Amino acid sequence: MTGAVDNSVGGAEWENSCLALGLGSAWGCCLPPMSGEDTRDNLSERANDLASSARESYEQGRDRIHRGVEQVKSTAGRAFNQMRTGTEATNG
Repeated sequence: MTGAVDNSVGGAEWENSCLALGLGSAWGCCLPPMSGEDTRDNLSERANDLASSARESYEQGRDRIHRGVEQVKSTAGRAFNQMRTGTEATNG
C-alpha cells in the first residue's frame, strides 16, 4: 500500500463548499447593510406575516373540522332515524 487516499468525492465536495462560500461572500459584499432599525422592521414585518398565515391556516383547519363534524352528525342522525323508522315498521 502506498498510503494514497482517494479524494475524488471528498475533493469535489470541498471544492463545491469553497465555491459556495466564495460566491456567498461576494454577494454579501455587493449588498449594502441595513440599519438596525430597518432590520428590526423587516423582521417584525416577516414575523407578523408568518403569524397571520399561521392564524389563517388554523382557522381554515378549524372550519374544515367543524364542517366534517356537522356532516358526521347529520349522517348519523339520518341513519338513526332510518333505523328507528325501520324498527317501528317491523313492530307495527
